[in-house]
Amino acid sequence: MEKKVKIIAVAGKGGVGKTSISASIVKNLVTAYPNSRILAIDADPAVGLSTALGIEPEHTIDDIRKSIIETVEDGNTKDAIELLGDARFKIFDTIVEQDGFAFLAIGRPESTGCYCKINSYLKEVISILSEEFDYVVIDGEAGIEQVNRRVMEKVSHLILITDPSKKGTQVVQTIKKVADDLVMYDEVGIIVNRISDLSLKQYVDTGDIPVLSYIEDDKNLASFDVQGKSVFNLPEDSNVVLGAKKALTKLNIL
Repeated sequence: MEKKVKIIAVAGKGGVGKTSISASIVKNLVTAYPNSRILAIDADPAVGLSTALGIEPEHTIDDIRKSIIETVEDGNTKDAIELLGDARFKIFDTIVEQDGFAFLAIGRPESTGCYCKINSYLKEVISILSEEFDYVVIDGEAGIEQVNRRVMEKVSHLILITDPSKKGTQVVQTIKKVADDLVMYDEVGIIVNRISDLSLKQYVDTGDIPVLSYIEDDKNLASFDVQGKSVFNLPEDSNVVLGAKKALTKLNIL
């Protein structure tokens, strides 16, 4: 029986540590499955996941998209069609191979103008590409709409990140409602990040969405952020690494 790729989309409001947790998820997968094919997709225009993973990508999917659009605007329709045909190979060239995983950056959001066919085609190519891997981790920008619009509309696991604040938990519940309409997923759960004291868990209201883990403030991560070090170098007992591991275990990914 063919193994089904596990596609994990990580979403949440800005400033809650979403990217660090995405990187920790990749780290856990690489440690647990050294012989598996793992792809990390940075779908946040800020390209924060590359920094968290210690990568400097030279090209993004947006670069491919721009080259096609420029050709269309120049009126070279035939060339544009050929470029679309080459897009899959260009995306493969955009992938950065690392020790234990591969990395792909989506790049900046769409510029003005509607190029729906190009966007749809590139999204389809990314979906086809993902089937070449065993695990795909998508670090999306705040919200969930852009994951559907620019990467893929079907994921196996949706992990929502929040801090313990009332506003944070309300935002992820709103994201969940939007995801119910826009993104097809099999399982969903919340990671409550940056909680100062685990005794406060009882006050964190996540509605009917199950909590996968609570992550206390991580001094190791704060130090690494200041020094610009990769999350991959964090000790295994760091709060963020352990919290991501617990979440993946609850989702039966580990």
